[in-house]
Amino acid sequence: MGHRLRVITLLSYLLALSSGISAQVAAAIAYAPTLEPCPAGTTLVREVAHTQTLSSHEADYVSGRRSHVLPRSWANYLRNVQASTRTSLPSYVDAILLGSYGKDALPTLGIATSGGGHRAAIFGAGVLNALDGRNKTSVHAGTGGLLQTATYLSGLSGGSWLVSSLAQANFPTLPDLVFGPANADGNGFGGWLTQIDLLQPGDATVTTAFVTELIEEIALKRTAGFPVTLADVWGRALSRHFVNGTTAANFFDVTIPHGAGTTLSSVANTSTFAAHAQPFPILVADSLTSRTTGQVVTEPGNAVPLTNPIYEFNIFEMGSFDPILGAFTPTKFLGSPGDSVCATGFDQLSFIEGVSSDLFNEFNTSAEALAASSVGPIIAALEVLFPQPGIRLDAAEIPNPFFGVSKATFPDSDQELLALVDGGEDGEVTPLQPLLVKARDVDTIIAIDAPADTPDNWTNGSSLIATQNRVKLFPSTYSFPPVPSSANTFVARNLTRRPTFFGCDSPSSRGDPLVIYLANGGPPLGEPPLTNTSTNQLQYPPDEVQAMMDEVFDVATQGIPIRTHGGEVKDPLWPACLACAVVDRARRDAGISRSGICKACLERYCWS
Repeated sequence: MGHRLRVITLLSYLLALSSGISAQVAAAIAYAPTLEPCPAGTTLVREVAHTQTLSSHEADYVSGRRSHVLPRSWANYLRNVQASTRTSLPSYVDAILLGSYGKDALPTLGIATSGGGHRAAIFGAGVLNALDGRNKTSVHAGTGGLLQTATYLSGLSGGSWLVSSLAQANFPTLPDLVFGPANADGNGFGGWLTQIDLLQPGDATVTTAFVTELIEEIALKRTAGFPVTLADVWGRALSRHFVNGTTAANFFDVTIPHGAGTTLSSVANTSTFAAHAQPFPILVADSLTSRTTGQVVTEPGNAVPLTNPIYEFNIFEMGSFDPILGAFTPTKFLGSPGDSVCATGFDQLSFIEGVSSDLFNEFNTSAEALAASSVGPIIAALEVLFPQPGIRLDAAEIPNPFFGVSKATFPDSDQELLALVDGGEDGEVTPLQPLLVKARDVDTIIAIDAPADTPDNWTNGSSLIATQNRVKLFPSTYSFPPVPSSANTFVARNLTRRPTFFGCDSPSSRGDPLVIYLANGGPPLGEPPLTNTSTNQLQYPPDEVQAMMDEVFDVATQGIPIRTHGGEVKDPLWPACLACAVVDRARRDAGISRSGICKACLERYCWS
């Protein structure tokens, strides 16, 4: 009954706006894409199906970071490890990380942080905080500085909120990102504001006004001829938490843009990105390839098949390395109708955050189920203000830049619109796929895995199993080390409750990266469980977030706990073991045998 009253209240309010939606709010103007002649020399499709290559902009960024930032970052990280451990590292670890074999021999590290709503975003932030060289506690623990050595940082769904907010906020410390800096103002980043519910920020009256404002903000996009969907409204809600421009003090101020106008491509203008001082960010979304108007679910089991294209969004390009497509378009011109006319402003960061976390097709088992879901009031309002046809409810829509490309293999080659959903709906909830692209040459991956796989919201390794299964479909394009084929094995062997290394003994001919797996599989060191919250929890008091991040710090720094008479304690050799894993591929490539503490560490932490 309460849900019906919310819908009636919202519709009554909206219908009272007899003149329609106000088109002059600041956010609506900033959110609407514009069309203009393409700059001379613009190419809207770059095909990579036959020759896998990076964009020139990405290649330049990675090269600049490797030349100007990583040598110092690796040296700083090594110093932190040496200061924290009670044992000597093999000489080859020092030689590799200090550049004795040249900058090209430095490890290429990628970090992937999973989906799972606020829970996953908080868990991922806790791990990154434990790896951050700006955190004195992390430096003392011997893990600090590793974040600064990463070349790539990928995220999807809740992980995309973490990755994108971190990048656009100019790569602040993790506490400042999550809780907001002490000097937060309306122009910069005000923190995640987890104390305010993502969809219901107040009582019924407040929520009605809030939803109305969200819908107003997307109206001019539709007026300009671009598709709008539930993902646009969801993205505008996320913008209040994960894009610059909103604080607790101005959250309900309708005169400011609340992140509208901040695009993914504009992250290139931040000072840390210009200085190559942050890892290269990549966001991930899945695709629906079956034909639908959005009124019913057409994908079996409310999930996306592993055969469907996976799309990545980075600052410079959007597209897929999957061989069934193998094509990219400039992110800046996403939404463009053709070679002579280019769209700008379609790549709104809040929209892409919404695309990567759009799970609403899972509610869409029937019209009744969709109306009764958490987004039912928004859908009812959309249907009144933007009548069908034209509003898709089960996926985000993007004008298809790959129309006519790879006709023999690409299922959407003949579709004017791409339908995209949450990046984890194919089961690969940790965004490893972009880091497996051979052209990126990532040799070590830290996989932060925090989906709710079990009834009590812990992780059971299913995401890595899905990655293993998907890579088998495209063996010439991607490589991934063997992992257990059963979630029961992950759980029974405690692989989700302590760090595990996969791929330690993969032959170089396979090209597998070494995966350092950190999962939300249970509380550390006998502590009470704090991090197994529901994906559907959309509001967290700051003190609860702080407690979760404190516990995640222990997850990331405990290693395989050592049992004592007083209980479990952290492995004092974990910082050394982590460093051994990070350099192991570079060691192998240099033709050096494992020795000393590294040999013992990998025997202890590797899954065989």
